[in-house]
Amino acid sequence: KRWAGLSAYVLHGQMEIDNNLVENAVRPLAIGRKNYLFAGSHNAAEMTAAMYSFMASCKKNNLNEFDWLKDVFERIQSHKQKNLYQLLPSNWKEYRPK
Repeated sequence: KRWAGLSAYVLHGQMEIDNNLVENAVRPLAIGRKNYLFAGSHNAAEMTAAMYSFMASCKKNNLNEFDWLKDVFERIQSHKQKNLYQLLPSNWKEYRPK
């Protein structure tokens, strides 16, 4: 029944035999979702999810989460609303002060 799938793996050396890489990448999200159930309120869960997303975005962009968050907290009050996109982790390196 599964011979075709097994044959495809053997014929294509770049294919992984398992999906551990994907499962490891998704695991933190699944754990976070479970933790949001116990945040205390719906608003607290939304804020926790937002912060979790920011931290995951920092990791994806190879940023130190603490440095990014510290800089954002220091600059956000004086930052113009139309330029808030500059503080997002994906844009932070480009727009941070040197």
